Amino acid sequence: MGQQCYTQFDPVMMEDMRLNFLAMTRQELDIAILAHLSCGIHMDTASHYTYDVVGLFMRNWDVRDETGKCSAEQDREDAAFVCKHLNIPLYEVDFIKQYWNEVFSEMLRDYQNGLTPNPDILCNRHVKFNHFVNYATSKLGGHAIATGHYARTSVGYNVDQIDSLQGVSLLCAADQDKDQTFFLSQIKQWALQHTIFPLGNLTKSTVKEIAASAGMERLALKKESMGICFIGSRNFQDFIEEYIEPKLGNFKDTESGKVVGTHKGTHYWTLGQRCNLPGLPAAYFVAEINPNTQDIFVAAGTDHPALFTQTFLTGPIHWIQQRSVYTPPVKEFEAKFRFQHKHPLIGCSGTLQNTGGYHVTLARPMRAVTPGQYAVFYSDNVCLGSARILKLGPSLYKLGVSDRVEFPQELS
Repeated sequence: MGQQCYTQFDPVMMEDMRLNFLAMTRQELDIAILAHLSCGIHMDTASHYTYDVVGLFMRNWDVRDETGKCSAEQDREDAAFVCKHLNIPLYEVDFIKQYWNEVFSEMLRDYQNGLTPNPDILCNRHVKFNHFVNYATSKLGGHAIATGHYARTSVGYNVDQIDSLQGVSLLCAADQDKDQTFFLSQIKQWALQHTIFPLGNLTKSTVKEIAASAGMERLALKKESMGICFIGSRNFQDFIEEYIEPKLGNFKDTESGKVVGTHKGTHYWTLGQRCNLPGLPAAYFVAEINPNTQDIFVAAGTDHPALFTQTFLTGPIHWIQQRSVYTPPVKEFEAKFRFQHKHPLIGCSGTLQNTGGYHVTLARPMRAVTPGQYAVFYSDNVCLGSARILKLGPSLYKLGVSDRVEFPQELS
């Protein structure tokens, strides 16, 4: 079915309902759909795809939070509820070992090295759109998976009609407030070619209405999951202490170099974060982290020029659709950029370095650009790909700027 069909959802079409409902569940859980395409249609035809649909629940973590509640078990119960409601089978797969080795261990290494990782992007790259897709297509014989991410592709539901020379583009969701292409920016092309995003043309409110009207108020009323999935409702500092030994260090004033406080480890802190330092006349924010000395340099005020930079270095860029104007090696490029998924896009340019990474210059200074996070690049509504931020250029303060920096409130 083409993308247009899902802008006008018809609740009578049972196969479409199955794909939509299970995709809705996938947004909140680790569940996906195997869509065995049995026939194709033209884009102007409304309802001629049929699907052999099954649910597939993925378990990545096996720890209860401090309340004694295991969120994974609740997620599994919800998945079973949906599949029973739709009268389809539910399969389960365990990727706990893969998640530990390829996501969690890398996250710990980053924190120990003074970086701030993004485990959601890592999970999508290494587990959900790698091991999970491979299991669904190779082990279960599925033609594609359908997930509840708010995103779209250039082929929509026509995953059996992909031009091998052009590949598939990752497109932003129609609901910009819910767009999740940021977290999918490391997805491999082969996995994208086996993925359908049924919610890409829907708003969150429409999704909830569909669930409620079909007798699935349980999904419609479920709260959205926020934060790092395996931490649950636990305090981050309490959680991370189980894996990284605290190391005492000093907070130092960026301007004077004087010690203004102490901390228990750089892995608790990230750039731009507010520090509650008693006895100081102003609020201080993290401007620089040195994991070797355990020194954290802080600046007074959220608009201090030490918090802003306009350049940074990245690792190699993962271009999602390589057979395009961004066919590697790309020596220079211009695009739109963000490093947090809620931030507005701003212009940038990049120049290839001898390391294979890029020197990126932003159209204007940005606050708290953070090593370890991902620079995600866009062209109009196309997510081009991303690269990990490795090192920042000099802050505005180090470049001699002493005035406070004006910047949009939503970027604070």
